[in-house]
Amino acid sequence: MTSLSEKRFHDEDAAREHIEASRWSNGVVCPLCSGTNIRRMEGKTQAGMFLCNECRGKFTCRTGTVMERSHVPLHKWLLAIHLMASSKKGISAHQLMRNLDLGSYRTAWFLAHRIREAMRDDSHKITGGLGGNGKVVEVDEAYIGGKAKNRAFREPAPKKAVLTLVEREGRAASFHVASVTAKEVRPLIVTNANRASAMMTDESVIYPKIGAEFRSHYTVNHSANEYVRLGSFIHTNTGECPGLC
Repeated sequence: MTSLSEKRFHDEDAAREHIEASRWSNGVVCPLCSGTNIRRMEGKTQAGMFLCNECRGKFTCRTGTVMERSHVPLHKWLLAIHLMASSKKGISAHQLMRNLDLGSYRTAWFLAHRIREAMRDDSHKITGGLGGNGKVVEVDEAYIGGKAKNRAFREPAPKKAVLTLVEREGRAASFHVASVTAKEVRPLIVTNANRASAMMTDESVIYPKIGAEFRSHYTVNHSANEYVRLGSFIHTNTGECPGLC
């Protein structure tokens, strides 16, 4: 016998009911005007659609979510979200395409990017950014990509630059940057890190001017094999952890 939790991954009606119950546990609310005078529409062509009697707008459980204006069935959206959230080592778009029996790689790629965007955690901005008074924020960049020696036939794609900000003993945020320059990096740092923090970086020339905007700025000179100093207070070792990128 199929359980209710399994059914929502295979049955479109069960998937829709699950999303509606999760989104509107205390009654349906119009995502267009926040009205509560809602009527469920009838008929096959309008299945799952609601009508707001206040703004006269029509909407479904997809409206205002990453699933909006998508033709992918809801039960496949739920299964894709489950797979991406439960896969410890991540899941590729190709694997999503195979597991969900999607029609194309482009559809799987679309699903993966929308779901990752929905999972983005910007909660640190609400509290003024990573770090804060008396706290340390480490900043480091890395280049992600394969090595040429590991490819059998063709050269790997150029490596991509990733900037990581880490609140020591706290949260982290990583961003892809087109190039590691002060022009590209500064907006990400100042909008995601609290300027009352102590900033830790390596010896890169792009950081001194940015560091001057923070309470303090300390560096370690990696090119001189210096990785820790001042009683292990000054370092960027947390930000160099591969799992944070």
